[in-house]
Amino acid sequence: MSAAVARLMRSRLQTNALKHKPTTRPELMITGGGYQGKTETACEIAAAFEDAWLDLHHQLNPTAIPGTRDLHAPVAYVQTPVTAKPKSTCQAILDFFGADHKGMTLPQLTRAVRTSLRDHGNRVLLLDDITRLKMHRADDQDTLDLMRAFMSMHTTLVLIGVNIPGSGLLREGRHDPRTGQWVFPPPASASAGDDPATQTERRFDLVHLEPFRYDTAEGIAAWTAHLAGLEQHLRLFHAHAGMLTGGTMPEYLFRRTGGVIGLLERLIEDGCTEAVDTGAEKLTADLLDSILINLGNDPTRDATAGEIPRVPAVKSDTKGRRKARNTVFDDTGIPASGSQHSGRGA
Repeated sequence: MSAAVARLMRSRLQTNALKHKPTTRPELMITGGGYQGKTETACEIAAAFEDAWLDLHHQLNPTAIPGTRDLHAPVAYVQTPVTAKPKSTCQAILDFFGADHKGMTLPQLTRAVRTSLRDHGNRVLLLDDITRLKMHRADDQDTLDLMRAFMSMHTTLVLIGVNIPGSGLLREGRHDPRTGQWVFPPPASASAGDDPATQTERRFDLVHLEPFRYDTAEGIAAWTAHLAGLEQHLRLFHAHAGMLTGGTMPEYLFRRTGGVIGLLERLIEDGCTEAVDTGAEKLTADLLDSILINLGNDPTRDATAGEIPRVPAVKSDTKGRRKARNTVFDDTGIPASGSQHSGRGA
């Protein structure tokens, strides 16, 4: 799923940046669960775009006046305030550029944001945690209207959030598993075709970053390949090939994290710390059983916006009981009669 997001986002950023027509750019929304890697994926793609854009223009802002080339910032990243208002959102954007906004009114803040984006040669504005906006609050509706106003600039908006289709930012949608796309119902009446929500829906492509799956051969292979990449970066003294990918470890790690990238990262990091502190210097299921994934103390996450996912419970094996092995690809054959049975013997 991250590869699909990368392809679409990379194409969108490059195409919009090279446009010169005074038309509204098609924007992008990235949705998914908490700790799913949405921000990391988007920032990685945006960083690669920024490097390419700077190289293309020899590190200079092609639209800057003399003496301002050090202000070139093709990509800006801003986190939506927890209780977002138009003024606080503008202030967060201006803080990224280091612009003074003390005592400014909302119209002044809006002009300052437009000026900062233009003067810094900005081409991409990432607004993270966008689903902190609650459409039943008037301030949040005004903030969304403000973001719509930014669509007229030569900047690509990338909005990142949890469950965007169900947040009210767009009309209520459902995910079609056959096509992998989000389906939105038609407007209730012909006159609704020009309402602001429909305009937002038309101008944004919505892509869904899902967790890893462990119910198909393709999904298991992708999960194992990701674990292999992690395994290569671990510097434990007793680390070995297959430490995360051999035996039942892929299935165990998936059961502990549900395929959520952020939970896997937390489990592996805390596990490595425990392995170093205890002198084990390697990761095993027994060692990881002692690690509890606790997300309740993360001050950067808003639980009410769905940014903290459910953590699967630890299911330790009874002491002395043989651990289960991965049986996904087992061919048990034709069941035998009597006391005989297929599969591995005791």
